[in-house]
Amino acid sequence: MPSRAVLSEQWQREDREERDRLRQLEGHLNSLLDRRHDLIGQVRALSSKQQELYNRRQTPQAEAEQLHQEYGQLGRRLTELRKAIEGGRQKLEEAVVRRRELVLTFDRGERLNPDQLRREMAELELRQQTRALPIEEENALIAELRQKAKDLKQFEARKEIAAEHERQRREADGTIVAARAEVERIAEEMEAARSERDKRRAGIPAKLEAAGAIVAEMRAAGKARAELMTQVDALGREIAEVEREGRELLARSRKRREDARQILQEYSRPRSPPRNADPAAVAESHLEELMKRGKVTLR
Repeated sequence: MPSRAVLSEQWQREDREERDRLRQLEGHLNSLLDRRHDLIGQVRALSSKQQELYNRRQTPQAEAEQLHQEYGQLGRRLTELRKAIEGGRQKLEEAVVRRRELVLTFDRGERLNPDQLRREMAELELRQQTRALPIEEENALIAELRQKAKDLKQFEARKEIAAEHERQRREADGTIVAARAEVERIAEEMEAARSERDKRRAGIPAKLEAAGAIVAEMRAAGKARAELMTQVDALGREIAEVEREGRELLARSRKRREDARQILQEYSRPRSPPRNADPAAVAESHLEELMKRGKVTLR
């Protein structure tokens, strides 16, 4: 029975070992891909959490900025009110001084009230008529009656002037009342503005604290995401290394099959033996060449 050529045992062993290695690499690659998929899912979840935290942070941050803006506006308003109340107090003081100066320019008779004078004269006359007084007291009473009668006569003579002076005095009094009311109004507005400003100032820290807590959560999520991305990058490099090794094994396998195919074609292709060549010698020469390459063995 003639000998036949087959693949060598070494080549078959290498091919079998590489196929086993490829199966191991495939399982390892699938495991790595699953791990990377899980990590990417966690990264996406953390990214969504960061976005949600960022959106949540906008509310307390905006409220804190609004409170700070209102606090500044109220502060400027208080500055304006301080200037206004200083001006109001100065006007009040000037009005009081003007009234005092005005009163000092009036004669005593002009400052008297005629109705009051008449009542006082009536009381003095009734006292004189109904009581027995010592001569000294009666003389004093009569002198007082004469003075009041004189004052009343002077007042009646200067009635128009007195009326004008009274009008000026009432106007001065009205100016004082209005100036005092304006000062009180500004003072009340200042107190209300100060209270509102204090409320704004007290509310700012709470809003900033809430925004800061959210920022702390964002930083923690960012740190965790960075750690996961480091793991994803490491898995990516490991996956690339596994894929590279797999490609090399597949390339060697394809090269081995290509070599086997070429050897088989070369071995099975009929050749025209040289003239006068012994067919047995030609076959023996081909077999020796194949055996030298280590691709076949005899059985």
